[in-house]
Amino acid sequence: MSESIKKKQMHYEEIVPKSRNGMGIMLLNIALMIASVLTLIWGIQMSENGRFFGPLVIIVSALYFIIIGPILFGGLKILKPNEALVLTLFGKYVGTLKGEGFFFVNPFVTALNPASTSTRSGKLAAEKIATMAVAGNVPPQTSTVPISKIISLKTMTLNNDKQKINDLMGNPIIIGIVVIWRVVNTAKAVFNVDNYTEYLSIQCDSALRNIVRLYPYDVSSDDNEKSLRGSSQEVADKLKEEIQSKVEIAGLEIIEARITHLAYAPEIAAAMLQRQQASAIIDARQMIVEGAVGMVEMALAKL
Repeated sequence: MSESIKKKQMHYEEIVPKSRNGMGIMLLNIALMIASVLTLIWGIQMSENGRFFGPLVIIVSALYFIIIGPILFGGLKILKPNEALVLTLFGKYVGTLKGEGFFFVNPFVTALNPASTSTRSGKLAAEKIATMAVAGNVPPQTSTVPISKIISLKTMTLNNDKQKINDLMGNPIIIGIVVIWRVVNTAKAVFNVDNYTEYLSIQCDSALRNIVRLYPYDVSSDDNEKSLRGSSQEVADKLKEEIQSKVEIAGLEIIEARITHLAYAPEIAAAMLQRQQASAIIDARQMIVEGAVGMVEMALAKL
C-alpha cells in the first residue's frame, strides 16, 4: 500500500454531529401533525364556503401530515451506553453520534455499519445465512432479522479457530489465542476497511504466524532461550504489539492478547511425548548421580 493511500485512509477523524433533544422534537412533531389534521378539516370547510385560500390550507396541511411529519420521525435516534452511529449525508461523513439518550438529527442522514448488507462482507454474510436457511441448517427467521446500524463501543472478545503453525525449530504445533479489543475511532473503522471485525480476525491470524515462528515450542531446563511454553507473557506482549500495529488503521485498540491453547500437532505429539519422557529419565538419573557424588564428597570432607 502506497504512502498516499495510507495518509488518505488515516485522515478520517471523529466529528460530533449537530443534534437536538429527541423527546422535545417528537412531541412537537406529533402536536404539529394533529394540528395539521385540524387545519385540514378547517380548510375543507373554508373551501365549501367559497374562501379562496381554503385549497392552499388543504394542500399545506396534507403535505405536512403525509410527507413532512413522517420524514421528521426518521431523524429520531435512540442510543444505549457504549453505542455509536456513524452518519453520512448524501455520501459525505457528517459525524459520529455517541452517548446514551434520545436524539434528533438531520432526517436525511444515513447510518453506516460495516456489518450491514451495504458492504461486500455484509452481503456475503447475508447470502450465507440465506443459503443455510434454505438448506434447513438455521431457522428461517434468522435470515430476515435486520442487521443493526449501531456500532458497539464495548470491550469485545475475538476467539479465532486454532491454527497449525511451525515453530522456530520447524515443529508443527496447534495454537489458539483470544484477543480483547474495542473500537476507539468509528470513522476509521467504517471508512478505512470493509468490515473491521473480519479485518481484525485476519490480522490476528497473520500476527500469530509471525510471532510463533520466532520461538521454539519448548527448551531444556538448563537453557535460557525463550519459548512459547515458558515465556507466555513475553509472547503475549509481542503478539499484542504486532496486532495493534496492523489494526491501527481500522481505529481499533487491542487491550490484551493471550494464548489459550498450545500443543504439538497430532502427527508428532507421540514422538515429542517420548522425547520428553526420555529427557525426564535422563534428568532423574543425573540428579541421582549428583546426589551420590555429593554424599561421597561430604564423607571425604568429614574424614
